[in-house]
Order: sequence, then structure tokens, then C-alpha cells
Amino acid sequence: MRINVVTIFPEYFSSPLETSLVGKARAAGTLEVVLHDLREHGKGAHRQVDDAPFGGGAGMVMMVEPLADALDPLDETHRVLLTPGGRPLDQDTLDRWATLNDLTLVCGRYEGVDERVAEHFIDEEVSLGDYVLLGGEVGALAIIEGVTRLLTGVVGNPLSTETESFRDGLLEEPQYTRPSEFRGWAVPDVLRSGDHEKVAEWREAQRLGRTRERRPDLLE
Repeated sequence: MRINVVTIFPEYFSSPLETSLVGKARAAGTLEVVLHDLREHGKGAHRQVDDAPFGGGAGMVMMVEPLADALDPLDETHRVLLTPGGRPLDQDTLDRWATLNDLTLVCGRYEGVDERVAEHFIDEEVSLGDYVLLGGEVGALAIIEGVTRLLTGVVGNPLSTETESFRDGLLEEPQYTRPSEFRGWAVPDVLRSGDHEKVAEWREAQRLGRTRERRPDLLE
């Protein structure tokens, strides 16, 4: 799979893309990440990519021309804009994107991008959540990780991506490992019982209880 990232800060991605399973997937050829420096398409001697908004207001807006020049050669890919005004990112979306051959992530900055970019060059707009960051680079990294772990051969045990939060509309149950007791805090007896049926029942009850407490919206 190839993921393009359009950003004014390509250096932001250097270390994360070399780390953990993402780095291994790149080394194995399972994943290709291509960074496109938007400044290369900037205007004038200073490679300008932003300008004051029409109508006045605080902040600057990313210009349509540099983004159009960067995105025109990527018209055969699925192009996603990272913006606070986008639809919240979810697991179903990552599942869908993981089936693509080419994905392009456009990192918004400043007060946002010229709306003509979103209207004519973008297929989807997504947000990490109901908050505002300095730019879309954090979101792009989250998407790269979320998609990469779904690619064939990246995760050692593929079942681990099928028995986790959001797969059945519920949050994942609590997990424990050795030692069985630490500072007087013991692992639930049922998990040490060897009774697989009871363990399955316990896990299902925990998933329901945890979801009801923390994310009742998922049960709707």
C-alpha cells in the first residue's frame, strides 16, 4: 500500500515512520509512505502557502494554488483532508482505507484551507475528535498507524485485530498478565480457572459493562 502525505512539515514524520511495526512494514515493502513538501509548490521567493482570509478575521488560510499543484498529480488516489470540521475518524473508516492501494492525506494548518480545495480536490474530510490541534500531522500519523496494522502480515497474530475495541460495537474487556497478584491486587479468579466458557462469559460481561459506563453512545 502507498500512502502520500501532503504537509508543510515533512520532517515531522521522520522518526515515527522508522519506528515499530510501521518501520518494519516499510522495510518489508508492505507499506510505502511518500512525503510531499507543500512548500515546493509555494508562491514567490518565500514559497508562500498561506494568505489572509477574504472577509477579514484572525489567522491565515492555506492557499488553493499550492494545494492544487500538489494534488493534481495525485488525482488517482483517495484524497483525505485532516481538518477539525471533518467527520470523526472511526475503525470502520480505517478498515475501508486499508483495502486501498493508494491513499493521500492532506494536513491542514493555520485557520484551515481554502474551501475550493475541499470542494474540488478532496474525497473525504476527517477529524481525530472534537478538539483543535496545530495541524493535521498528528492525525496523519494516527491514520498511518491505524491502517498499517490492518495490512496483511504486519501484526503477528491477525486475530488480535479482530478481537479488540469497536469490532463488535463494544469496548475491549480488561486485560491482565503475570504476576497473578501484585501489591495485594489479584487477577480475577475466572481468568485463572481454565474454564474457557466462563472466561468468555466474563469477557462479554466486562465489554458490555465498560461500554455502558464509558461509551453509552456505542450501545445506541
